[in-house]
Amino acid sequence: MTDRLRGGADTDSAWQTVHALAARFEAAAAERGVVAPQSHVLQVLKIGEEFGEAAQAVIGATGSNPRKGRSHSWEDVHDEVCDVIITGMVALARMRPDAAEYFASQLALKAGRFLPGAAPDPGDTA
Repeated sequence: MTDRLRGGADTDSAWQTVHALAARFEAAAAERGVVAPQSHVLQVLKIGEEFGEAAQAVIGATGSNPRKGRSHSWEDVHDEVCDVIITGMVALARMRPDAAEYFASQLALKAGRFLPGAAPDPGDTA
């Protein structure tokens, strides 16, 4: 795994932004009287909403809906997939203060399962 995936400057900056978004959304939820775990449930449901938009973009990019034809581009699909990822990262950050570290450990675990020769080093704390 590259340093960028393990927590390099790019990743740290991204997680800082994610944590800032999570804090803003938590504050907005609290203003509406919505507290954890309800706010966490709603954030996870938001992932589903974003996934639906990504699916809609794929259908539009492939012209699979005969009534609408090609209504989206693959760039639209890429944008929607990013929305899914960002929303997932924000959800994790809202539920776990150690989101970046937890994500890194889960990524290492999955890489160890699915990438030949990428078994995580038991001494690695990334």
